Amino acid sequence: QVQLVESGGGLVQPGGSLRLSCAASGFSFSNYPMNWYRQAPGKERELVAGISSGGRSTNYADSVKVRFTISRDNAKNTVYLQMNSLKPDDTGVYYCNARKSTGLKEYNYWGQGTQVTVSS
Repeated sequence: QVQLVESGGGLVQPGGSLRLSCAASGFSFSNYPMNWYRQAPGKERELVAGISSGGRSTNYADSVKVRFTISRDNAKNTVYLQMNSLKPDDTGVYYCNARKSTGLKEYNYWGQGTQVTVSS
């Protein structure tokens, strides 16, 4: 059974930091690129950051570049999102995602999300 379990969300003041974690199980984690998405109230879910299966390549939404860092530990089947200099616009539910396409089939797994609220 595939599971992605996010943790680390919470309430933080503007300018503060949070570190999200996503623990994966039930699939071959080290073979999957991993992503963090977020969804703000009334808005569509958007890609925040992604990391290749080996961790050597990363990509970020323009709105979070420099402030957020995605990383992974394949030995622990865990992906992280370090969020610094948080802004109220960063508020939303953050989702962990594993997605891989073999050409014949697409595998797409989601976590349940963790709430991040940036407010004074």
